[in-house]
Amino acid sequence: MRISKQVIGRILGPLSFFYILFFFHPEGLSDSANAVLASVAWVAIWWITEAIPIYVTALLPLVLFPLSGGLDLTTTALSYGHKYIFLYMGGFVLAIAIEKWNLHKRIALSIINIIGTNVINIILGFMLATAFLSMWISNTAATVIILPIAMAIVSQLNDNPDTLVNENKIFGKALMLSIAYSASIGGISTLIGTPTNLVLAGVVETTFGKEITFTEWFVLGFPISVLLLFICWYYLTRFAFDFNQKEFPGGRKEIATQLKALGKMSFEEKIVLVVFAGTAFAWISRSFLLQKLVPAMDDTIIAMISVVILFLLPTGQKNQKLILWEDAVKLPWGILILFGGGLTLALGFDSSGLALWIGSKLTALETLPFILLLLILITLVNFLTEITSNIATTAILLPVLVSLAPVLGVHPYYLMIGATLAASCAFMLPVATPPNAVVFGAGYLEMDDMVKKGFWLNIISILILTAAVYLVLPLLWDLNEPI
Repeated sequence: MRISKQVIGRILGPLSFFYILFFFHPEGLSDSANAVLASVAWVAIWWITEAIPIYVTALLPLVLFPLSGGLDLTTTALSYGHKYIFLYMGGFVLAIAIEKWNLHKRIALSIINIIGTNVINIILGFMLATAFLSMWISNTAATVIILPIAMAIVSQLNDNPDTLVNENKIFGKALMLSIAYSASIGGISTLIGTPTNLVLAGVVETTFGKEITFTEWFVLGFPISVLLLFICWYYLTRFAFDFNQKEFPGGRKEIATQLKALGKMSFEEKIVLVVFAGTAFAWISRSFLLQKLVPAMDDTIIAMISVVILFLLPTGQKNQKLILWEDAVKLPWGILILFGGGLTLALGFDSSGLALWIGSKLTALETLPFILLLLILITLVNFLTEITSNIATTAILLPVLVSLAPVLGVHPYYLMIGATLAASCAFMLPVATPPNAVVFGAGYLEMDDMVKKGFWLNIISILILTAAVYLVLPLLWDLNEPI
């Protein structure tokens, strides 16, 4: 009889907690830090093994921290209402409005229509559309939106009878992978593009009392995202797949048909587009424009203003608003709870002294060249997130990296940003990211396709991220300032 990893996790989690709490008392570790360590062990094991839904596991600190003496209940609960949770909530409500009125589909089809019907260009068009959407809405939603359009295109493209292989099948595989990869890569661009970015921002504010603004992240994340996106496109169309048939008949016709089916841009679409554009502009310009006019302005406040406006603005129908509460309750509440759990762990690491204690035990790493250590870290996170939740992985690792940075004599952002970026670049397995799972379920790909093509893209992304963090990060952000 084979015991599942879930069953093993359910047993191992509590056992680890009680062992650490009652029997593991190393020198220099305070009682509160010991309690936090025990709680983190239980949470980490249940996250990794998915003993219960990871969102429910994220609630464990509310029970374990107060009962074990790690943190009191009031302090623990505060993290579940962190301002970044409301920022992400605002982003989700905006995404719901965009999807409700089909603006997302018009944007995607328009981008693809501009690119053309050349096979390689079609793939680029889908990648640009997916990446753009995933900058503002969840990576999963972006993939689900784009996938039916892609499947319609594949079904319309006929093979050239002169070719020796099934070109349509090859094109289908390449297109599916391009959508999954660009959804993950596009999310790197913005602070709300993927949950891991906001986990980083939350840990930085909880630990150091400093804010990573939307603009600061965009200046770093957008160029990295663009570079990765075009390298990914070049890799898929020049190396991973070989296309003998460069032009497929009917591609532009299918896009035009779908655009025509959407009809003229509705009043509601126009209004949502104005709110969306205004919100994006406010986020990007806040640090150098809005705060000069309103010093208290914050990214979360901007998000909440947009939410309120969406509930106020009318549609073309009498007594109807752009978005209703029935729409808003479709929020992914589980991810918001997961945020809260991750931020609570970070607070426990910092306030109990556990981070300092871990840092004191990592002094042996001083002997490694820093760029090598950064490469190892990014590689470990990249491959670890192939089999674990990227949010859970970053939530566990970031507080540890905070304690490691002083030991190495480097700014914590090097390690924390490197790990956060790496968590968005898992391309090998269907379970690695929701976009991977969605396209795998479409039926065009086999496991061998995803593993072989994704492995080399993992390696490429590891090298690019290491170089970007080591060489470019200090040029964009002031890392000489003490933190």
